[in-house]
Amino acid sequence: MTNRNYRVDDNAGSHVVRLGHDLPHHGVDRTFEQAVCQAAHAAGLSPAIEHAEPGVMVMAYVEGRTLEPDTLRDVRTLSAVSPLIRRCHQEIPPLLNAPARTFCPFESVRRYAVELRNRHIDDLLALNERLERGLPPPETAFGHNDLLAGNLIDDGRRLWLIDWDYAAYSRPLFDLANLATNNALEGHLERVLLESYFQRVPDEATWEEYRALRVASLLRETFWSMMSELLPTADFDYAGYTRTNLARLDAERRRYERRGPS
Repeated sequence: MTNRNYRVDDNAGSHVVRLGHDLPHHGVDRTFEQAVCQAAHAAGLSPAIEHAEPGVMVMAYVEGRTLEPDTLRDVRTLSAVSPLIRRCHQEIPPLLNAPARTFCPFESVRRYAVELRNRHIDDLLALNERLERGLPPPETAFGHNDLLAGNLIDDGRRLWLIDWDYAAYSRPLFDLANLATNNALEGHLERVLLESYFQRVPDEATWEEYRALRVASLLRETFWSMMSELLPTADFDYAGYTRTNLARLDAERRRYERRGPS
């Protein structure tokens, strides 16, 4: 939604050419993204970077199937994704040759709100602050922070994780909550996701943080979309995406508040 991507075939094989400049309003730094891609490849998570220069990145093409939300609701597939996320959290930091960056969904919402003064967002900002105040001090890991199904590729032998625009140090549970809300994972699928990630049954405090971050994930995605409506980026129906996210956020908020305190 913020890049142009092309498959290019030549005598050396197949490649993906990714075109995109910095997006300051979204906190996207392409130089850092390239460094993360190099580290992710070194960790065995992402395709090789074959060339990089300002505004352009060329990667090895992976012959495979881009996942869909329905695919991720298969228990076997979901159980394979959790270890990939855990490896991202643990294995990228020692391989990353770039200054550390952080990602906080609550801070993202506040930053977007400065530019969205003409929208009716006071209630959403209040929700943002309540959620953040209710969470424990953050533990951090190196997160992907944009776990759409389309950012996972199955080549028939293994899974690949791509698109590192928003990668940075963040709460590890944000990635799990973000994957869940982006792909409508609920009930027993949530248990599969968290238990396969932690390799144990999570305690109630972990579940409480995860549930709050589900709401935060949709809140941040809604503000991201509202901000994108104002920017001359990709040819995409951001207004429609905002309406979809507002509806999803409302449903998730009601689900969270209906459950009440533990």
